[in-house]
Amino acid sequence: MAGCNAQAETITWQTGHCYLGEILVASTQSGVCAVLPGGSRDELVTELARRFPNATLEHANNSRADWFAGVMNYLVDSRRPLAVQLDLRGTEFQCRVWRALQEIPSGSSTSYGEIAQRMGIPTASRAIAGACAANSLAVVVPCHRVLRGDGSLSGYRWGIKRKQALLSHEQGLSER
Repeated sequence: MAGCNAQAETITWQTGHCYLGEILVASTQSGVCAVLPGGSRDELVTELARRFPNATLEHANNSRADWFAGVMNYLVDSRRPLAVQLDLRGTEFQCRVWRALQEIPSGSSTSYGEIAQRMGIPTASRAIAGACAANSLAVVVPCHRVLRGDGSLSGYRWGIKRKQALLSHEQGLSER
């Protein structure tokens, strides 16, 4: 897996709106590389440029693009399999953590310590939290499903209110 700044490339992006606010979805030729919730389109495009400083950013202006529609549909119902390819960008350790997060079912949660145990590195809770914070694929790599060991909410890159909204939304889906 390449690092975020590995090469100059074109990243196509589109924004939409959902219960989390404004959402930016970005894709490369390899798959979706970013799903960023925020307050405004300008804020999100600035964040995308910060995360991918060597990329050329192009606005797709096409809400029917398969990669955009696939992510937006997943935001509505995360019980269904994600119908898009992901372009995970990070260190080998971060990518291992992100793959472990994708195994947490919608409507469920776990702790940083439990993830570390499953990965065979029981003392790595803080490193797991760091990998969660570096995640650029909100919701589709579900770092929001990771809680403190006592079950309480911990930090979330996109704010505790969004983390609570995600967990509540998924819990509501699982109760249907």
